[in-house]
Amino acid sequence: MPTAARLVASTCLLVVAFLVSSMIMANGEEGKSYGYFPFVNMALGVACGWVIMGKRAGRGWTAGLNNGLTGVAALVFWGLFVQGTYEMVQQAMRNRYGGPFEAVIAIFELGVGFASQLAASEIILTLIVGAIVTGLLTEIAARRWN
Repeated sequence: MPTAARLVASTCLLVVAFLVSSMIMANGEEGKSYGYFPFVNMALGVACGWVIMGKRAGRGWTAGLNNGLTGVAALVFWGLFVQGTYEMVQQAMRNRYGGPFEAVIAIFELGVGFASQLAASEIILTLIVGAIVTGLLTEIAARRWN
């Protein structure tokens, strides 16, 4: 069921995903083509905001902050998983893996490697501030347009 809280949460996480994706691309390798990287992350932000945060809105300010942190944590998790899976498929097409189990393990190894790019202080700060703002705005939307 569409609600204002779901719309606000998905829009806020879309913005957070865009900002963090832009920071990762700016801090990344020179001349590397990122393709659909920001668009996939923004779609994940919309999905996490709509599904995860939207249904938990309206339970109070503390729950709103926790909701924002949960939404951003879910966005980071799914972003790392999807990007790791994509990179694994790209490497699997070059016959890099000996079997399917090795390829599945590589998803998580690649995700951990991508997570090291998130260790920059400005990215962590953006994720924390984005989580707080997203949680509070979602809570305000749930209270105002209920």
